[in-house]
Amino acid sequence: MFQILSLKNGLDNVKGFYSGSTNVGLRKANSDGSIDGDVSFIRSDSLCDIAARFTTNRFTAAPIKHFLKYPANFQTDFILINAKNANAMTGQKGIEDIEELFETLKSKISTTNPIMSSTGVIGYRLPLPKIASAFDDFDFSSKDSNKTARAIMTTDSFKKEICFKVELKDGSHFHLAAIAKGAGMINPAMATMLCFIITDANIPKDDMDELLGIATENSFNRISVDGDTSTNDSVFLLSNRQSGAYNKDAFGEALKKITFELAMMILRDGEGATKTVAFEVKGALTDEDAKKASMLLSNSLLVKTALFGEDPNWGRIASTIGASGIECDEEKLVIHYDELLIYSRRESDIIDEDWEEKAYKIMKQPSFHITCDLGLGNGHFTSYGCDLSYDYVKINAEYRT
Repeated sequence: MFQILSLKNGLDNVKGFYSGSTNVGLRKANSDGSIDGDVSFIRSDSLCDIAARFTTNRFTAAPIKHFLKYPANFQTDFILINAKNANAMTGQKGIEDIEELFETLKSKISTTNPIMSSTGVIGYRLPLPKIASAFDDFDFSSKDSNKTARAIMTTDSFKKEICFKVELKDGSHFHLAAIAKGAGMINPAMATMLCFIITDANIPKDDMDELLGIATENSFNRISVDGDTSTNDSVFLLSNRQSGAYNKDAFGEALKKITFELAMMILRDGEGATKTVAFEVKGALTDEDAKKASMLLSNSLLVKTALFGEDPNWGRIASTIGASGIECDEEKLVIHYDELLIYSRRESDIIDEDWEEKAYKIMKQPSFHITCDLGLGNGHFTSYGCDLSYDYVKINAEYRT
């Protein structure tokens, strides 16, 4: 038995970890005149095992390439993060820029195998003097999860920060905390997003790799804002083991919970989004068929615009399933919006004025569930999407301005 408790102040709760941020001029002031950081750090006072998952985009950014240069199962004690510049499509020079930054960093603080993560505009090299100036401003002993969570934001409208305390049956406990960013370029292929998870659990390295893979597949890999996959998408899990406590089932459950909640935050913060929707496909011949249809629904522009217009046009749902290429049969297909039956050939008389009114009420909600039963087998998968609004076009048309 175990208990998962939510705590405030995110990363600050985890034993032996520190975080902070500063503004070096990459980010402009907010509309209210306040200024968030644009360069930040997370560090541990002891070496950490690390597990990671990265983008499926073939043009991976320089920070990921730099990470992959380290030997297998390396340990680290420092993550450096910058906003406003992705350091992607910058070639070997982009990797060399990171190495140069870390040489400067090591003149300020002792660190082993530091790693870097970046988010922002693609195609520009890092402004090294500006980023390096952060090292003189950092308080490396600070615990400032709130400012760190805000410093990694780009088009995000709110910070994404969670911490759990996991109490075990024997009275011991450990912490699991995370911050994340993401609102656009989110696709269920490792949904642009970054996520940094830290823990003081005494977790074996093999368990870290296994459980992070499971958690990521059931959270970040199931969401879509716009169907675009970034060059920088990364999820990191660091453990310094300082609590001495661990239970695999408890840790796995807490990790799945923290990644799923962060994924839903990212979806709710989708650029210009007004509602989030679960797309459940069941009754497919295989799980893979269900996944293919579900993810196509979460990515479909026609479906997304119907959601924004609050138009209960089930034809777009059915058409998307038919276009997925999986085995399906219109005579067996059944569609529900929440509990409301929307389509069934066996009950075709349901489409009347009363049906329309009930469907409109469901679609006006900030979140709801669309279930598509193919009636062919036991295959099942649920992905999560949001609507596509006018604001999405405006935000991304003006991204560099």
